Amino acid sequence: MHTTPLTVLVVGATGSIGRLAVEESVRRGHRTRALVRDAASSPTGADVVVGDLTRAATLAEAVDGVDAIVFTHGSHGSARDAELVDYGAVRNTLATLGTWPVRIALMTTVGVTKHTPGHDWKRRGERLVRAGGLPYTIVRPGWFDYNAPDEHHLVMEQGDRKWAGDPSDGVISRRQIAQVLVASLTSQAATGKTFELAARQGPAQADLEPLFGALQPDAPDGLDAVLDIQNMPLEKEPATVREHLLDIRDRWLSTERNSL
Repeated sequence: MHTTPLTVLVVGATGSIGRLAVEESVRRGHRTRALVRDAASSPTGADVVVGDLTRAATLAEAVDGVDAIVFTHGSHGSARDAELVDYGAVRNTLATLGTWPVRIALMTTVGVTKHTPGHDWKRRGERLVRAGGLPYTIVRPGWFDYNAPDEHHLVMEQGDRKWAGDPSDGVISRRQIAQVLVASLTSQAATGKTFELAARQGPAQADLEPLFGALQPDAPDGLDAVLDIQNMPLEKEPATVREHLLDIRDRWLSTERNSL
């Protein structure tokens, strides 16, 4: 496990998960940077940088020199909001990074492969991360803070088959989501993996490495997570989405060639 302190950018740092991710990153000794739209609402313990996730031109300062990025952002409105925020934040951040190498932890949601306007845009954000060639972990948490006081034993599953759209899909505390996201940044065992995260009755595990290690990695050249249902054909995706995927993949392949 990598133990050298990182410079970590938390995207969505003023949200209910983002604030906890900032706390966890600081607790682990990382130099932590919080991306916010309004400096007045900044979380404590982090360096603050102001930017707008929907405008790539405002993100250069936020990503400058970072070692890792934790995405905890999320939209709460229309399909257009999901496109601009859930997808747009990932696309704009990766575009601003260019060829700068970082580690990524992306939070989406359980049930993301069930077609809804919001889920589809989150899934497209996942695809951008996989296409980008950077080391990553994608976490799909269950329902936030619906867990009982004695439900903290973490469970990581794959295949995204729970589509009920209610807490029966899985429950998990916000704090544990933040802990898993930040822990993944320094775990080789979590690299290149996507999983659904929930908690069951019992105490939390002190060591997440066995859980990360038991997961199957995503295919190195795949757009979707290992074991996911293949129900979103690339050829039927919007032309702009296909262009974004090709652009980020071409950038990664060019970087790989130049490093040889």
